[in-house]
Amino acid sequence: MELYTGLQKLTIKNSGLRSIQPRAFAKNPHLRYINLSSNRLTTLSWQLFQTLSLRELQLEQNFFNCSCDIRWMQLWQEQGEAKLNSQNLYCINADGSQLPLFRMNISQCDLPEISVSHVNLTVREGDNAVITCNGSGSPLPDVDWIVTGLQSINTHQTNLNWTNVHAINLTLVNVTSEDNGFTLTCIAENVVGMSNASVALTVYYPPRVVSLEEPELRLEHCIEFVVRGNPPPTLHWLHNGQPLRESKIIHVEYYQEGEISEGCLLFNKPTHYNNGNYTLIAKNPLGTANQTINGHFLKEPFPVDEVSPTPPITVTHKPEEDTFGVSIAVGLAAFACVLLVVLFVMINKYGRRSKFGMKGPVAVISGEEDSASPLHHINHGITTPSSLDAGPDTVVIGMTRIPVIENPQYFRQGHNCHKPDTWVFSNIDNHGILNLKDNRDHLVPSTHYIYEEPEVQSGEVSYPRSHGFREIMLNPISLPGHSKPLNHGIYVEDVNVYFSKGRHGF
Repeated sequence: MELYTGLQKLTIKNSGLRSIQPRAFAKNPHLRYINLSSNRLTTLSWQLFQTLSLRELQLEQNFFNCSCDIRWMQLWQEQGEAKLNSQNLYCINADGSQLPLFRMNISQCDLPEISVSHVNLTVREGDNAVITCNGSGSPLPDVDWIVTGLQSINTHQTNLNWTNVHAINLTLVNVTSEDNGFTLTCIAENVVGMSNASVALTVYYPPRVVSLEEPELRLEHCIEFVVRGNPPPTLHWLHNGQPLRESKIIHVEYYQEGEISEGCLLFNKPTHYNNGNYTLIAKNPLGTANQTINGHFLKEPFPVDEVSPTPPITVTHKPEEDTFGVSIAVGLAAFACVLLVVLFVMINKYGRRSKFGMKGPVAVISGEEDSASPLHHINHGITTPSSLDAGPDTVVIGMTRIPVIENPQYFRQGHNCHKPDTWVFSNIDNHGILNLKDNRDHLVPSTHYIYEEPEVQSGEVSYPRSHGFREIMLNPISLPGHSKPLNHGIYVEDVNVYFSKGRHGF
C-alpha cells in the first residue's frame, strides 16, 4: 500500500483475505475509513492502525480466534472506538463455537502499565542525568525511550528486576541548552496495546545574546535583539558605558516566549546626540552576557576631524577685591556718557538760537537781551566793508555789519512821532509763500512784495538754495551816499523785524 500515500478510504470485502502485516498502512497516514468485512481474518494486530486516526473500521463476518491477540478489539468496542460498538463481532472458541466478542474472557491479558522516576527533570547545562522507566503487565511489555531529536548524548541500559516488570534507564551526558523544553517519552507495548509516559526536560543555563543588529529604520529606528536564557534574563542597556534611561525618544519593546526574549530598542527621531555604542546586558542567576553595537543616526554638524583644534583657554580667577574697582570704573564710564549726552542736547537746543552768529547790538535793537525772535540779515553786497566798523547803529550778522538807516516815512501816521511802529514778517509756509501780518497794510501794499527763489550769492556771505531764503521787495528807499534808490530786496527766513522810534529802517 506504500504507493497510495494519499489514500483516504479502503474497502477490501468478500476477497478471502486471511492476514495483514502490522506495518501494511505505515505509508498511508490519511486513511480514515477501512472496510475489511466478509473476509477470512483470524487475527489482527492493533499496531496496524497505530499511526492512523480512524473514524470507522468495519470488521463484521470474519472468523477471529478468541485469544489475547484480539483483546484490543474488545477494549475498543467497550470504549466506542472506530464505531466498533455498533457492530456484531464474534470470535470462535477452542471448541468451534461462536462467542460474542464482548463476552470473551482471557486471563493475564491486559494493557501494560508504565511509570517513570521523574515527571519533570531539571538540570543545569553541562550536567548529567539518569531517568528510569518501568513497564509492567501480562504479557510482559517491551519498554523503550523515544529520544528522536535529543541533542544530548544518551545511553540506554535495560534492567529486568522481576518477571512482570521491565525497567529501562536513560542516561543524559553533558546536557546542552538546546534540549531545554524537550519532552522525553517512554512507551510500554504488548499484544493488547501500548502505554506511554512523558518527562519534561528543563535545562538552566546562563543568558546569551543571540543577535544584536545595527539600527534599522522602520516606523522608528530599531536596534533588534534576540536573547536566550533560562531562567529568563533581565535586560539593561548602556549608552557609551553609561546607563540608558528610557524616555519618549528612547524605549524598549520586546516579548518573551519561554527562554527567548526578542524585541527592539526603539528611537523616535534620533539626532547625532544619540550616536554611539549601545551595550545590551542580559543577566540571570547563572550568569551575565553582553554585546555592543555601534548606532549611527545622523552626522555631526561640525565633525571633530574638520575643526582645527583650539588652544586651551586659561581662566584666571581674580580676587573678590577687584569686583569693587570694576564697579567704580563702570559707574564713572556711565556717568561720563550721561554727561556727554546732556551737553550735546544743550548745545543742540540753545546753539540754534544764534544760527548766523548774531552778537552784540542784536539785543539792543529789540530792547531786551533775550528777544524771542532776533533779527537775521544777510549781506548781498549792499554794504561796504567800511560798514563793519560802524557804530552801535549796526546789526552784526556773521562777519558782516549792516547799518540801521533812518527812514521817517515808515514810522509816521499823521503827525504822531512818539508811538513806535512795528513791522512783522513771519510764517513762511511749505510752498515758499510769505504771509505778512501788519496792522498798517495801507502803507505797504501787498502788491509790492515780490517772491522769487534766491540765487547763490558770492562775496563774504553766501547761502545755498536749500536754505529756503525768500526775497522780498519793499518800497524803494534811498541810503545816504547813494544817488539811486535801492531796487534789491533783503533775504529773510521766518524773522521778526523790529523798527525803533526815530530811526530809518528797512
